[in-house]
Amino acid sequence: MAKLKVPSAQHLARNWEGTPDKVRKGLVKLVRNPPTFSYQPLFGYVRDMLLWGVSEQQIETAIRTKIKRENVQDLYLELLPLISSHFLGDRPKYVMAVDRRYYAAGRGLMVPFDPPIIYGGADGMVFPWFSFWKSNPLSGERLSLFVTIVKEILCDDPDLESANFQIMDFSAPKGSVERKLSIVNSNDVPILSSARKQDMLEVFAEGYFAALDELRNDPVADVKEAPIVGPDQLKLFD
Repeated sequence: MAKLKVPSAQHLARNWEGTPDKVRKGLVKLVRNPPTFSYQPLFGYVRDMLLWGVSEQQIETAIRTKIKRENVQDLYLELLPLISSHFLGDRPKYVMAVDRRYYAAGRGLMVPFDPPIIYGGADGMVFPWFSFWKSNPLSGERLSLFVTIVKEILCDDPDLESANFQIMDFSAPKGSVERKLSIVNSNDVPILSSARKQDMLEVFAEGYFAALDELRNDPVADVKEAPIVGPDQLKLFD
């Protein structure tokens, strides 16, 4: 059965709407029409590429061998050349996993934040965030909300506060069916004021708990506290 899940920082921003009722409707719809695949294995291949220098050809063979569903294979193989071209020749000084953090989003809602990796680049520590949505990537206030939350989390950690936070956007430009990798430097994204951030978080939290109440008595929904998933980006790095 589908589950209503606590959103990750990225999915909170993705599912934010202007009113609590719109948030509620969007989350309920998401639970009743859940995704059917995960991009998570693709991230493991990214780590192999960075850590061990595994080639694009080796990863393509692994995808074709291990991923049984052809439509999911196609999605992974669509992304692979973009990932490979970005990291081609990179041999970072180190590649590290980062433990889960939590962010207080209001009304007792603790949002999990799972950094995929950090690595040592030529100019210092790099924190890449992979956004695999093909359409409607985060933009505008939603992008600002996500970046604002992440920067607060990073600044609270002396080990991460100096990291170069980059968003790797793999979406297709408007009017195109082909993905293009765009690197968004977090410093180029406007940060929300404290008041605006708090207002947006309160709207989301109210909508989230309204959806939780609605789905508690829904025979087709299984309400459980866990990271939320989107229609084309299933919990990436959990």
